[in-house]
Amino acid sequence: MAGPFVAGVDLGGTKIQVVAVNGTAVKGGSRTATPTTSAEDVVHEIVGSVRLAVQQAGGRLSGLDKVGIGTPGRIDGRKGVVSHSGNVVGMMDPFALGPAVSKELGGLPVVIDNDVRVAILGEYERGAGRHYKNVLGVFVGTGVGGGLVLEGKLREGRGAAGEIGHTLVKPGGRLCSCGRRGCLEAYAGRGCIEATARRWQAKKRMKTELFEIMADRRRDRLTSGVIAAALERKDKMAEKLIDEAIKALGIAIANAQNLLDLEAVIIGGGLGDRLGKPFVDKVAEAARPHLHVPDKPPDIIPTELGDLAGAVGAAILAGG
Repeated sequence: MAGPFVAGVDLGGTKIQVVAVNGTAVKGGSRTATPTTSAEDVVHEIVGSVRLAVQQAGGRLSGLDKVGIGTPGRIDGRKGVVSHSGNVVGMMDPFALGPAVSKELGGLPVVIDNDVRVAILGEYERGAGRHYKNVLGVFVGTGVGGGLVLEGKLREGRGAAGEIGHTLVKPGGRLCSCGRRGCLEAYAGRGCIEATARRWQAKKRMKTELFEIMADRRRDRLTSGVIAAALERKDKMAEKLIDEAIKALGIAIANAQNLLDLEAVIIGGGLGDRLGKPFVDKVAEAARPHLHVPDKPPDIIPTELGDLAGAVGAAILAGG
């Protein structure tokens, strides 16, 4: 493959997705599980995934120009530092992710930003958001992140713009991974859904096949695929948990719409993409009663890039 080209890395709580991009075309990719051991192991896995994506693109590492990384948490883009990320091990405290990956790749330039900001950048530039100027991205995965494009520009704020997952939907409600109660993420994030399911199972609140499906699939986490399979079996616990997630998303999105008067809301992430348009349509229905101007709702739509949105956005961030 002709170089130079750019690698885009989507670092999530469950998986690391990488693409190798030449111009605007994705030429190679790699996907692996996110380590749960240490931040250093996460760096090692990112580097290995970048190498594999480059190989699959038919190139060599020497032809790699830059690397972009989207990661959960608060970001100091100038220093390449991530912090307050409860969904990736070792990154609650400040961790110099960019410099660490750069060092392992022989000093290649590495830029980082919040994972959902880069995902909405990918959708805005090359996916479902390309027909709009004012867009909110809501990515429902291990956590719930958000990204804003206002008047055609990605909004960064002071490093935490668009964090819809930590807006309040129920005062005094469930404990969130951030340590506060009642956040959207506490009801719609896959990690918090799993924690709630385990509590309910321990209290024998209702019967469920969630953990049997997880064991059958040899998963150590309640993945989006496990949840989707349980919903197909009409599992009562899974249905209740997702119903609560839909209601919480409806409230949070309506609040954002009432504040910003957006043209579109794009819903993606591991869980959002797996459950697809029926899930997105239910969220739109849940938001409608809370809209201040119900006759002018935003277009609430699924992603077009799917689970590649974050990696493609990261490549765009790095100039790909």
